[in-house]
Amino acid sequence: MKDLQSNARIDGSRLWDSLMEMALKGPGLRGGCNRQTLTDEDKEGRDLFKGWCEAAGMSVSVDSMGNMFARLEGTDPDLDPVMMGSHLDTQPTGGKYDGVLGVLAGLEVVRSIRDQGIKTRRPIVVVNWTNEEGTRFAPAMLASGVFAGVHTQDWAYDREDAEGKKFGEELARIGYKGDEPVGQRKMHAMFELHIEQGPILEAESKDIGVVTHGQGLNWLQVTLTGQEAHTGSTPMPMRKNAGLGAARITDLVHQIAMSHQPDAVGAVGHCDYYPNSRNIVPGKVVFTIDFRSPSFDTQTDMEQRLREGAAKIAEELELGLEIEQVGHFDPVTFDEGCVTAVRSAAERLGYSHRNIISGAGHDACWVNKVAPTAMVMCPCVDGLSHNEDEDISREWATAGCDVLLHAVLEYAEVVEE
Repeated sequence: MKDLQSNARIDGSRLWDSLMEMALKGPGLRGGCNRQTLTDEDKEGRDLFKGWCEAAGMSVSVDSMGNMFARLEGTDPDLDPVMMGSHLDTQPTGGKYDGVLGVLAGLEVVRSIRDQGIKTRRPIVVVNWTNEEGTRFAPAMLASGVFAGVHTQDWAYDREDAEGKKFGEELARIGYKGDEPVGQRKMHAMFELHIEQGPILEAESKDIGVVTHGQGLNWLQVTLTGQEAHTGSTPMPMRKNAGLGAARITDLVHQIAMSHQPDAVGAVGHCDYYPNSRNIVPGKVVFTIDFRSPSFDTQTDMEQRLREGAAKIAEELELGLEIEQVGHFDPVTFDEGCVTAVRSAAERLGYSHRNIISGAGHDACWVNKVAPTAMVMCPCVDGLSHNEDEDISREWATAGCDVLLHAVLEYAEVVEE
């Protein structure tokens, strides 16, 4: 076992080639990807992944939320498996690595295990979770949330995109509405490899981020209702300008987040103006606030202050106000044993590493509710993500996948021969 732990490595070139080939499914306009969930492009990516898994000796099954599970049998198939994976869906202007690295690294782990003749007592499963991004169907991490019992399946099926198409109908349309009841699958543990989506690891020249916690997330969709009016002929004091209200609340979001430094963040990333015409004072604005913090108390305080401040702004400007929570999860503490396995693997392999808090939400955050879970992170250039210019190096991807390999082998229990 000691020789295995020090010598086993993945094939970094094969992993990189897989990433580049997957990027051709739903290519973006500037070198990234547009493979939004349950689109034809998503189906193409799923089909490619399924074919690769079957060629690597795995059986592939799909549950009723479209989650894909590729299983490599262990010597004791009755034991709960060790899982690893992430998601294949992307933002509309997404990069080639966000989520995808975690899925294809899982595939590469299995390929490398088979190449090197390694056998494990426990089965190993690579998973592709459906609709992690939440860009087409809110909220994010939808299918892993249903798997963990956070959302009901019927509620998830009724989520609609901007064109009024329902999640359940689109899942069936692309042929990935499986028969396996969601959430019935058991697991011994799960590991997720992901790019950091932040600048810390690169700035500190660290190969590996050992993720100990995940920030809580709170998405608040705000609807302000005023009165449409001509921008040229309506006196300023007589306007009910929903756009002005949105601007003031956006500034309030920034002030609230800044008051909880260094860890809290907040921003408005989505905003729709109605009727969105150059010479009409907007009568309605719908926008979403994204608050995040690793502290539950901070998360609660930010929402309370936002609601109070937004109500005051709306009253001053004579605007109608509605606030709906469209996404939420509490701060996450990952399993100590799994975290230790990640840290120990990095140390054995000679990779520099540091503890880190994930600033983004991930499927692992929900899975952590039902099974021991941990995450591995690798750097990304300038911390850039959710952008077609997102970039990592082959060496970073290889290091992260090597650590994933060793953490999974520890939990899957290598059979000595």
